[in-house]
Amino acid sequence: MPLFRAVNRKLFNSVHANNLIYNTCWEDPRLDRQALQLTSKDRLLMITSAGCNALDYALTGPAHIHAVDVNPRQNALLELKLAGIRALDFDDFFQFFGKGHHPECRGLYHRRLRDALPLKARSYWDCHLDYFDGQGIRKSFYFMGTAGFCAHLINLYINHVAQLRSRIDALLASKTLSSQQDLYFDEVHQSFWKRWVAWLAGQNGTMYLLGVPQPQIDQIKRHYQSISVFIKECLDAVFGYLPLADNYFWRVYLTGRYTRECCPEYLVPENFDRLKSGLVDRISTHTCSVTEFLNHSPKPISRFVLLDHMDWLSTFGHQLLQEEWQAIVDHATPDSRIIWRSGGINIDYVDPVEVRLKGSRWRVGDLLSYRRELAADLHKRDRVHTYGSFYIADLKAA
Repeated sequence: MPLFRAVNRKLFNSVHANNLIYNTCWEDPRLDRQALQLTSKDRLLMITSAGCNALDYALTGPAHIHAVDVNPRQNALLELKLAGIRALDFDDFFQFFGKGHHPECRGLYHRRLRDALPLKARSYWDCHLDYFDGQGIRKSFYFMGTAGFCAHLINLYINHVAQLRSRIDALLASKTLSSQQDLYFDEVHQSFWKRWVAWLAGQNGTMYLLGVPQPQIDQIKRHYQSISVFIKECLDAVFGYLPLADNYFWRVYLTGRYTRECCPEYLVPENFDRLKSGLVDRISTHTCSVTEFLNHSPKPISRFVLLDHMDWLSTFGHQLLQEEWQAIVDHATPDSRIIWRSGGINIDYVDPVEVRLKGSRWRVGDLLSYRRELAADLHKRDRVHTYGSFYIADLKAA
């Protein structure tokens, strides 16, 4: 077992150390806004991912957003979006990040974007601008990166093996939940979910490409018969019981593009204009760990968006988990709020972590006041629906 875990960890680290993983955020910011209740006084720390949600939160007008990620490619993506908002008009920007390609991407990049990028981001996009040129087999940016590669394979399966494209398009165009349910359960479900598809979906290698590490796989397996059962339940919830009309998360991976009517908030014209008018200047990127950022942050943080990365530390990174919570406690404001997600239904690795505060040792669970009812209510309405649980907690003064 230790050897198995070591091999899996090495494989996952190899994937993450050399690739852009997320080309779009896979957390629902509509829920996050309700959970965070951001104000103009808030300084927010979040894990960058693809940067979509940093732009979404910026629309609420917080004092500053610190986007932190250990993967420099994720920060390079957010930096490209920031440069695009500042330098492009809306139609060109939407062509890049709404349609996922631009026929003039190279010219626009060299004329308007490249010089505005930090050196590391510039170096990355100098070598990867072909992600947006619309050429080759994968014609959309949203089929690039490791998660995008999985989306591309799913589309190949839908189009050429299961031959479900017309029914998927009809599903996405459904006007009512009732018609959507009929299409999904009567015409799509059985044709898509074959035994070998379930087997492939449950393999560790597939999960690694989607950014799911072994500890998170372990969390899921604690509560489900298998990974494939978990995925099947997620798909049934998204396509069978939640309206798809505004579900831009699944639309972009099933089609390779957003539409003007179904897209992230930063791709709405009036929101683009607000971001361009100065809100993007309230976002900064930091390529480091959460702990490293906090230990060098000159100002306290009032809001934390930790995504699901504590799942990653739950098995083989307990010391890192303890260091992170110590940094959070040391650098949080008295009214701070923290949100995170997990692949598991219930987690038991956060509350027992011990930290020092005011000269005494405390369990993290004794310092947190959980908003369980709010979290449960929001989780039910999650348009992504690929997490087992959602947590909202206020940090109490000791």
